Amino acid sequence: MSKNITKADLIAAAAKEAGTTKAATEKVINALVDAVEVALVGGRSVTLVGFGTFSIGKRQARKGRNPQTKKEIRIPAATVAKFKPGKLLKEAVNKHK
Repeated sequence: MSKNITKADLIAAAAKEAGTTKAATEKVINALVDAVEVALVGGRSVTLVGFGTFSIGKRQARKGRNPQTKKEIRIPAATVAKFKPGKLLKEAVNKHK
């Protein structure tokens, strides 16, 4: 059994917890993911109190190295999605080590 939870596993667990159908729960989860994506693309952050904050950050261009050829390469600047866990999530994860 894998330690990772897939989107289907998440949908099934949320549907069971909420007492709804998997189809209805999938629509809600897809809508949530879409709303977070739209906010991030628009340069805004999303905060779910107690869970965490999704935001965007800038990564500077830098030099890297191709591990096969050892040749130096240029890694371009990028905009990246970030997640900072909230206090309640941190506490829950640390309690269940």
